[in-house]
Amino acid sequence: MIKIQDKYPFLGWLLIILVIATLSALYSKSIFDLFWQWDNREEYSHGYLIPVVVVYFMWQQKTQLQYATFSASWLGFLAVLVAALLYMVGAASVLYVLMQYALVLMLIGLLWALIGNQAIKIIILPLLMLFFAIPLPEYLDVLLSSKLQLLSSSLGVWLIQWCKIPVYQDGNLIDLGVYKLQVVEACSGLRYLFPLLSIGFMCVYMFKAALWKRVLVFFSCIPITILMNSFRIGMIGILVDGWGIAMAEGFVHDFEGWIVYMTCLGILILEMMLFNAATRPRRAFSEVFTAFADEPATHIKNRTPPLYTAFFTAPFLCSLAVMVMLTLFTLVQRQDTEIIPQRQTFKSFPLRLGDWQGKNALLPADQLNVLKLTDYVLNDYRQQDNKIVNFYVAYYESQKRRAAPHSPRVCIPGGGWEITDIARIEVEGHPINRLMIKKGLQRQLVYYWYQQRGTIVANEFAMKWHLFKDALLLNRTDGALVRLTTSITAEETEIAAEQRLHNLLQAIEPVLNNYIPK
Repeated sequence: MIKIQDKYPFLGWLLIILVIATLSALYSKSIFDLFWQWDNREEYSHGYLIPVVVVYFMWQQKTQLQYATFSASWLGFLAVLVAALLYMVGAASVLYVLMQYALVLMLIGLLWALIGNQAIKIIILPLLMLFFAIPLPEYLDVLLSSKLQLLSSSLGVWLIQWCKIPVYQDGNLIDLGVYKLQVVEACSGLRYLFPLLSIGFMCVYMFKAALWKRVLVFFSCIPITILMNSFRIGMIGILVDGWGIAMAEGFVHDFEGWIVYMTCLGILILEMMLFNAATRPRRAFSEVFTAFADEPATHIKNRTPPLYTAFFTAPFLCSLAVMVMLTLFTLVQRQDTEIIPQRQTFKSFPLRLGDWQGKNALLPADQLNVLKLTDYVLNDYRQQDNKIVNFYVAYYESQKRRAAPHSPRVCIPGGGWEITDIARIEVEGHPINRLMIKKGLQRQLVYYWYQQRGTIVANEFAMKWHLFKDALLLNRTDGALVRLTTSITAEETEIAAEQRLHNLLQAIEPVLNNYIPK
């Protein structure tokens, strides 16, 4: 009996064209967003190279694939179903990062359904490298960056002090007396960590050793990056103290970064060489560190049939049907028509609220570039006793392009303040985060919460859940962070400061609803 794929082999090529067309229709926007991230965020600029490396590693396995048994797999179809669900969530909530993860999983699932379990094992590790080309979600990126900034600053200051140089650390600010160094996001270590993790994964793929050794080498990228970045910050402080601020600027600054990155890579290679030296029987490092696959068993006579015949198996055809239905879903859902509600801008926010008199302040340009907010208000209010309450609101009309409120729990330590107490309280029936912070002898009381689309939440993860739910059901991602801060003087109690925040909150709440849409 003649099979249809044998009689009409061009049908296989038509299916290939259909796969490419559906992938383009589904993921064009998320791919363009990925290109934008690679172009505009240096810590992910290596993303362009990852697909090239993946193709190269897969090409090195071509002989293994030629002798592998191709048998369609329903496990691949299940992976396609999971990718489709992830895509629907990402498309409905306009979260490109979910759609990008879905793209990689979809590609893996399609290949898995096409070539089967035995063949996919040969190329699964190179395919998993594609995940390293996708930036982290904004919230995790900000959280990780802030933690690394503070840790790198502290370790760098320790190195400077070890060299007997007077230095004072104020959060991410390193004060050398004459010179002050600000450890900004660019110096947090993420620009080393993400590329080094990508290269580390490539290295352990080429490192022919026991699994535990490869896992250890990969995860060692994290402490190596942190320690070397801290060493770089400390050395910059030492050089600035000896030769001036030029040591922290321009070409010298960039060259120091390049040296640190190459050193990290060298440590990674040295680590693998030491593991190999301790392994018996000992083999040359060039034999255990290679991208070339072992030769397949040459006695196998049944070579893989033409690939186009695999396109007509049930798992692959069902996977393709899911993709076509998913394409129809994108035509009817509302990803391009996000609702941006009308609102008053904070320029008109009153400075007079009952017996409170306010004074407006502005955020510096560098902070605005980091926050990526749509609108904000930053006022200092006081009553007749002249005790000040700082009132700050950061409003985002859309949180779909990696713009989101920065949690005070992350930002406050970066300013040199220590959070001594965290509590969840209710004020006027709403949940609010209450923080006690201190810096030296200074103490402050902080209230903050997230107000978005008629809902007030205090928990960051609950805020993200409501963001997803409302993006899906309301087609809105607008929202705001609201924060009130007051200093606690030496002669007053926490109760007095608490009452001050309550009084201003009661005066602000009716007015604030006009500026944050429900």
